[in-house]
Amino acid sequence: MTPIYHVTSKAEVEQARKLGEYVPGGFDREGFIHCSYAHQVSGVLNRFFKGQTGLVLLEIAPDRIGCKVLDENLEGGSELFPHIYGRLKMSAVIAVHELP
Repeated sequence: MTPIYHVTSKAEVEQARKLGEYVPGGFDREGFIHCSYAHQVSGVLNRFFKGQTGLVLLEIAPDRIGCKVLDENLEGGSELFPHIYGRLKMSAVIAVHELP
């Protein structure tokens, strides 16, 4: 199954490792975790994270997530992005990549 990706901070990943699950700051408000496919990551970084440091990229195995993952466009464009509707178990994370 094709991996999906999520950009977050090193600090949030360290906290998630301790808890065994990852929940981003906006989860309670939005109810899902924003993700991308590999070809979408650079665009997401340029659009939402430009100039930020201390970021990592979670590589996630969708078949290990254990909750609903929907491909949606929530911002009016034509491209579909995966969204995880639940807390992300760290056991679904294949790798954590450091971002320059």
